[in-house]
Amino acid sequence: MNEFIVKLADERGRVQEQTHAAATAEELRSRFTQAGYLVYSVKPRSTLGRSAKKKVKLDIFLIFNQQFLTLIRAGLPILSSLDLLAKRQKDLSFRAQLEDVGGRVKTGESISAAFEAQGTVPLVYTTTLLAGERSGNLEEVLQRYLDFQRVALTFRKKLRASLIYPAFLIVMVIGLFTFLITFVVPRFASLYAQLGTKLPTLTLWLLTLGQNAQHYGLYIAPVLVLIGYLLVRWSKSEAGADLIDRVRIRTPILGTVWLKYQVGLFSRTLATLLTGGLPLVPSLETAARSIESRSIAKAVRVSVETVREGKGLALSLERTGVFPELSIEMIEVGESTGALPQMLNSVAEFFEEDVQTSLAAIMSLVEPIILIGMGVVVVIVLIALYLPIFSLNGVGG
Repeated sequence: MNEFIVKLADERGRVQEQTHAAATAEELRSRFTQAGYLVYSVKPRSTLGRSAKKKVKLDIFLIFNQQFLTLIRAGLPILSSLDLLAKRQKDLSFRAQLEDVGGRVKTGESISAAFEAQGTVPLVYTTTLLAGERSGNLEEVLQRYLDFQRVALTFRKKLRASLIYPAFLIVMVIGLFTFLITFVVPRFASLYAQLGTKLPTLTLWLLTLGQNAQHYGLYIAPVLVLIGYLLVRWSKSEAGADLIDRVRIRTPILGTVWLKYQVGLFSRTLATLLTGGLPLVPSLETAARSIESRSIAKAVRVSVETVREGKGLALSLERTGVFPELSIEMIEVGESTGALPQMLNSVAEFFEEDVQTSLAAIMSLVEPIILIGMGVVVVIVLIALYLPIFSLNGVGG
């Protein structure tokens, strides 16, 4: 007999974790399912606390699932499909995970539990698989997951593409300023030191900055790298991540865009889970764990308690004070018409389009601002460097 950690929910939707002994994970899952519980996961106790495996890249994972779905639809058994795809997988880390999944399925574990035990795949995926296993329609559930991830991946790629040019301009500004201060300014400092003339305040300030950068640059760079490293570590802590998320949401203009992006992602995730046949409360809990914004995730968890009390989803989300009013109104319409998953997809599409439009408008303003800033920096440096020369010409005339 082996010990397993079982995460389950009772008929009232209360989630709990328990430790039980059983021969296989599937036997334990069946035991609680027959008793009327909704089983989220069954993990061997010995695997808890093990070192984390390398997470698989999303594009590789989507290709695997597309091939996996094709093989299943062609009539190939799940285990044979897993073995075949594992042998053809070029990513060694993911191949090892697929082999482990196949081994677990051979011993009686469900495919959702086997993938969840890897700790490297999205939570939405394992929950979706579980819904497909319970409904007996794994193919349709996998297709919905693929459609969901394709839309989300395309949207993320568009966002990153829109940020490439502004990021390039910022790097150019920093590089240009660094070149002027560390290479050009010190040469002018040597020239003016030989002339021995009285220099304007702006020129003195710039020359002092250049000399300090040249003398202390080797010491400043490691300090900046260390500060950056410490900030990254701090941002991954609970307090740091919470503070950064609050600041990000409250940032003028960009905060609204970030909020809409996260609400759109939450809506699409929740719609996918509900369409797969998962009950509302477990779907909300999974969606809350699948979004990046901690503020929205906490708001969703708070709304779960209200939903358990029998309140509607729209009312529960509205009470958190985080979700935009339009999303609440659309969700309320979906609840009243019995088409909540479809309306959630509409919410996601609306906010994703709004985010793209807002980002395009912001970038159209940011790019000229960066270029103007670059020009201002260059002009100030040139004026500061050549002002003494102009003064000498004036005196000489």
